[in-house]
Amino acid sequence: MSPRSASVNEELRRRSRERLLQAAVELVGEHGYEATTLGDIADRAGSARGLVSYYFPGKRQLVQSAVHRLMHRTLEEALEREPRTDDGRERLARAIDAILGLARDRPVLMRQHMAGLLQAEGLVPCPDQRRLSELLGDTVARYGSHDVRADYPLLRALLMGAVYAALVPGVPMPIPTLRDELFKRYRLDWELGVPPGAQTAEGQCEKDLSRFFATEERGAAR
Repeated sequence: MSPRSASVNEELRRRSRERLLQAAVELVGEHGYEATTLGDIADRAGSARGLVSYYFPGKRQLVQSAVHRLMHRTLEEALEREPRTDDGRERLARAIDAILGLARDRPVLMRQHMAGLLQAEGLVPCPDQRRLSELLGDTVARYGSHDVRADYPLLRALLMGAVYAALVPGVPMPIPTLRDELFKRYRLDWELGVPPGAQTAEGQCEKDLSRFFATEERGAAR
């Protein structure tokens, strides 16, 4: 049997990493961070335990990377859905609704993510975190910001604060109220984005997250 080519090995490694990211999001969302072990994640992904350490320094880094992937792809999907638009106000409304939607639909996962950001290591940079930042920065720019370097961190802080407020155990704030405050802050019309009524009709929490994690061979779906 001839040895696998470098390109085949690279593709197998990429797919293994994607499966680990998807498994981490699923398991933490189902059971919480503390109850999920690296062994559980490897088993769900169908990977050897040693592969987790090969790709990620530890569980915190793996889970942060996985949640940033989900956030990045959720935001990207919201911004590019039909009808596609370059209108900055509509795109900002979609961005707000996408992030608040994650808090609504995946409270366990997002609560664990927010708690992880408060740990000693804080934010762990990764490609998906950078892409998430780029998408939000572009959204701020299209909205009409004259100083994206100042306005993007403010939007990020407001979104994080809203997610935190929605997920505080025992005293959560209603997401429609948080949405209303953010829309007032940015002078957005209520009907932009995905209003709460439309969310009820469309916004069923999907259990299948595979579209956010490219575990198939590249080009297979083309």
